Amino acid sequence: MYPRATVDLALLLSALGVLDRENAQICNVSIRAIRHWRAGERRGGAGTGGREAPRCPRCDDCRLDETAYSYLLGLYLGDGHIVRTARSYLLTVACSDRWPGLLREAQLATRRVMPTSSVFLRSRRGVACTYVSSVSKHWPCLFPQHGPGRKHEREIKLEPWQQEIMTACPGDFARGLFHSDGYRGGNTVRRPVIGGERLYEYPRYLFDNHSIDILRLCGEVLDLLGVAWRFSKPTTISVARREAVARLDEFVGAKY
Repeated sequence: MYPRATVDLALLLSALGVLDRENAQICNVSIRAIRHWRAGERRGGAGTGGREAPRCPRCDDCRLDETAYSYLLGLYLGDGHIVRTARSYLLTVACSDRWPGLLREAQLATRRVMPTSSVFLRSRRGVACTYVSSVSKHWPCLFPQHGPGRKHEREIKLEPWQQEIMTACPGDFARGLFHSDGYRGGNTVRRPVIGGERLYEYPRYLFDNHSIDILRLCGEVLDLLGVAWRFSKPTTISVARREAVARLDEFVGAKY
């Protein structure tokens, strides 16, 4: 018998329009199995008595990797979304192809948060972005911020158990936020001096998001880390003081 994660992946690919033959090659199963699963003829897994093994850290009281979850929560709030499929839910986090290291981190965090579900990559022609995706019926349990509409057009509020994890793992949460909608780079300032001007360069972090609630969460976690910050624009948080940048470097660093 095949693992349920394999079946979920095959059903998702079928829903996305992947041909049975290609689907079978991707999932390393027979074409006949793909056709049976599409027809809803899958039997219970071996040794389970037809019952699904515990999968959800919220519903089934399975262990949750809190450091991975805190990081993935930051990624989700920035560049993630959840959509309903025919039988389950699809979590997707968009990762720019400019930073392959972040892509690997997103894959690892997703796998550690929901180890019973497969993690796979998708891309679109003409878009310099790779989508880290995973299928599970329980993604909304872990990300109750899921809902219709764009995040900046609705309220985003952490549940008490999420707030506890963020407080316990603030560096991971901050890293997820800045790896999604943040930036670490240099800023150049021109100062007039006798006979001309002098250029000063210094590193800084910027976090840009149109959700006032997500901006508030970013400010909260920076306060927890003891990092001084300010709004440089209504939608942008800036960390520019030398000691604040050095402190945030301990947890985030430049994208790679």
